[in-house]
Amino acid sequence: MIAKEFGLRRVSAGMIFRRLAAERGVTLEEFSRLAQNDDKIDRLLDETLREEAKRGNVVLDGQLAAWMAGEHADFKILLTAPLKVRVERISKRDGTSFDDALRETEVREASERERYREYYGIDISDLSIYDLVINTEKFDLDGVFDIVRTALSRLFSGDM
Repeated sequence: MIAKEFGLRRVSAGMIFRRLAAERGVTLEEFSRLAQNDDKIDRLLDETLREEAKRGNVVLDGQLAAWMAGEHADFKILLTAPLKVRVERISKRDGTSFDDALRETEVREASERERYREYYGIDISDLSIYDLVINTEKFDLDGVFDIVRTALSRLFSGDM
């Protein structure tokens, strides 16, 4: 929605990761374990994000997007929510049970935390790199969109 609103491209690390898992015929949980033992998977995703950031005019979507974009980012936003809310949303999106989504999410997030610290020395719990952090628990998609659109409109108009 934001990319469309501002006439930008959108690149999603999550969609790329899911596509790679599907191409290999494995679940996200299995693919996360593979990625933990094969740094080429993460490095491919991360390099793609860096290159897209360098090209510019893009909204990057991914756990490390802000870190990988570095100085090429005009504005870094983190959308977050409590674990229970995230799992409910994942369960609904993927048509899986809450328990399955919870297990998969916990495994994936633990794997990501470990890999990112090992590969890049990044602590993904460090929010200091973000210009805006939004807890999406209390907002629907339109509400989050309104907040982000307002912030970006002010940024691009020079009102910030």
